[in-house]
Amino acid sequence: MNEQLKEVFKEQQNKKSAATEAEFDEDTLQLISFIVGSEEFALPILSVKEIIKPVDFTRVPGTPDYVMGVFSLRGSIFPLINLRLKFGLPAIKQDQDTRYLVVNYKDEVAGFVIDKLNEAVRIKHSNIDPVPDSIGESEELMQGIGKREDRLITILKVENLLKRVF
Repeated sequence: MNEQLKEVFKEQQNKKSAATEAEFDEDTLQLISFIVGSEEFALPILSVKEIIKPVDFTRVPGTPDYVMGVFSLRGSIFPLINLRLKFGLPAIKQDQDTRYLVVNYKDEVAGFVIDKLNEAVRIKHSNIDPVPDSIGESEELMQGIGKREDRLITILKVENLLKRVF
């Protein structure tokens, strides 16, 4: 009986290892999804340094309206960008769902105000469509459109979100 239990346990471990490898294969993109307005967006999980509740920030004159100012995180100062305003949506008052995504790409770091954090998701590359040509100038912010069950998720380009145009 003891040998049988060992064999069953070993078999279960092998199945679990195979499932874990399948979940994290190179064909899958891991993302953090969030809501801005009524739309769902996502960023690659490795580009998200931290997710924090809103903190005090200081306004900076002479910046575009979507740049709320700068904030301090562990002694470092980062710009704070309101994605609602960047995407052309009206500003709303921050509430209990509001979060700051602290995002980095190479040496650039910034905080992005989002309406609500959603979840960590995995989407196979085969389920990500390119951005349609008819989108226009916002196309440069988009990496692709992920299809997941019954919903579409706009995957954003981190490097273009962090480009400073001010």
